[in-house]
Amino acid sequence: MTSSPFLNDWLPRIFPFLRWWPMVDRATAKDDLIAGLTGAMIVLPQGVAFATIAGMPPEYGLYAAMVPAIIAALFGSSWHLVSGPTTAISIAVFAAMSPFADPGSPQFISMVLTLTFLTGLFQLILGLARMGVLVNFISHTVVIGFTAGAALLIAASQVKNFFGLDIARGAPFHVVIEQLVLQFGNINLYVTAVAATTLAAGILSRKLAPRLPYMIVAMIAGSLAAYLINAEFGAAVTQVKTVGALPANFPPLSLPDFSYATIRKVAFPALIVTMLELTEAVSISRAIAVKTGQRIDGNQEFIGQGLSNLVGSFFSSYASCGSFNRSGVNHAAGAKTPLATVFASIFLLLILLLVAPLAAYLPTAAMAGILFLVAWGLIDFHHIASIGKSSHAETVVLWVTLLGTLVSLEDGIFLGILLSLAIYLYRVSRPHLVPVVPAKEEGAYHFVSAYGHPECPQLSMVRFNGAIFFGAVDHVQSSLMQMDEKDPQKKFVLIVASGIDFVDVAGAEMLAQEARRRRKIGGGLYFYRCKDSIYKFLRKSGKLNDIGAGVFFPVMSNWIKPVYSTLDPEICRTCKNRIFSECHVALPNGEPRLP
Repeated sequence: MTSSPFLNDWLPRIFPFLRWWPMVDRATAKDDLIAGLTGAMIVLPQGVAFATIAGMPPEYGLYAAMVPAIIAALFGSSWHLVSGPTTAISIAVFAAMSPFADPGSPQFISMVLTLTFLTGLFQLILGLARMGVLVNFISHTVVIGFTAGAALLIAASQVKNFFGLDIARGAPFHVVIEQLVLQFGNINLYVTAVAATTLAAGILSRKLAPRLPYMIVAMIAGSLAAYLINAEFGAAVTQVKTVGALPANFPPLSLPDFSYATIRKVAFPALIVTMLELTEAVSISRAIAVKTGQRIDGNQEFIGQGLSNLVGSFFSSYASCGSFNRSGVNHAAGAKTPLATVFASIFLLLILLLVAPLAAYLPTAAMAGILFLVAWGLIDFHHIASIGKSSHAETVVLWVTLLGTLVSLEDGIFLGILLSLAIYLYRVSRPHLVPVVPAKEEGAYHFVSAYGHPECPQLSMVRFNGAIFFGAVDHVQSSLMQMDEKDPQKKFVLIVASGIDFVDVAGAEMLAQEARRRRKIGGGLYFYRCKDSIYKFLRKSGKLNDIGAGVFFPVMSNWIKPVYSTLDPEICRTCKNRIFSECHVALPNGEPRLP
């Protein structure tokens, strides 16, 4: 009995988890169970910290790591990508929504849920439209600059809690720095001691005991420090505040605000968050796939992330995304299938039900210390230094993105993207024309660089690398005309066209103009090794007649003889270079060459 094509082909496309489900057995389930427990322990402190960054109640960070993580695991393409709250998305949510409502307020939460819904909708649409290629336009340099800028914003948002200062929540970066300087004498040393103890414990834990969850170690150390300080001096004197008890329950049902006024405010920020999330998710899944050998479907990943946010917005979750930390831990812990993420979400719920009341003893200063540590870890000093040494243009993109992010998160990343695309377009609009000469080896059909070799006084031979499109037309035409200005005798040009990979309508028109111009001055334009696709395009566009069908020479053809016959015999008569074998036999008009 054979299965129907629908079951074999279309059903796994609709339910991607059917592709890996046959892999699940007793051994893989055990590995996934252990990896899930490890992941739940990791996300517990992270979820609370990231929700604080986003301006949401702490429990929302844990909710975002439950239902959305399961949906993304079941409908994504990566077997190891773990979704949930992340630092970059949390800071993006806070920066986008804080101008419209007070962080933590019911209106703020409602707008964030709407943002999450629209983000999921945009992601789903892009995935179904097969637009996964869009994330390729966000360069690695832009991501590094944005992440570093977001890290500084995270640290700035916690300055008030780290030092116990009175700074308005959501204040711009420069205002935070200004207030820190102005209020330096008002620093609460008790609060700072708790935050510094947390920070130091986290650093030492990462260095001395890397296998322990450093965030949990730091939280315990900070909580103990706060308890001892309050016991010694009294809470009224120290003013060390706590996060407060978390609600020990399942993620409650929620309803985004679908009013026109809210959607109008949230739509553009949702588009920004969409691109950030998809960039993170696809980049992380591809990075892990390099180690596992799995093939990642970017479009399916878009669909999985979109569904996770759509469903999550109705389960009290703010925008979730693929997490590099938890995905890396998931893979390192031995996860075999996405079932590990499902286990992690279940374990997280059980842990929440058991330890939620203990959050009442967690100081906000300790959370600030942890977030300082998170912010420091986000700054990729190695790649920043590498970019600074290797490329001035990329360095400009990096710092424009970083500084732009400090001013406005959305504008910063878009400015970085636009600048990196502008630099790329500038580079491709100036394709490289390399002077060449035929190789001297017997029977060779290739060319070598003309530098250091004699050249023909009438024929310029150039290897063209790049595309002849509307943005490059002016540069190419100017370069060809400069050859005439530099040496008026070189009226003939042979383009070694194997490196030309694309020609558009403007490029075809330019080539036709150049061919006509050179014929008028008594010269000609020739092509060697032109791709068939380009030749067919020139024919379809009607430019082949203007250029001339006889000026195209295929690979390993004897182009020298027909081109040589068109040269001026009087110039050849006195030429001493004689770079072609024909030069030694006869002049272009057939007259025998005298010794």
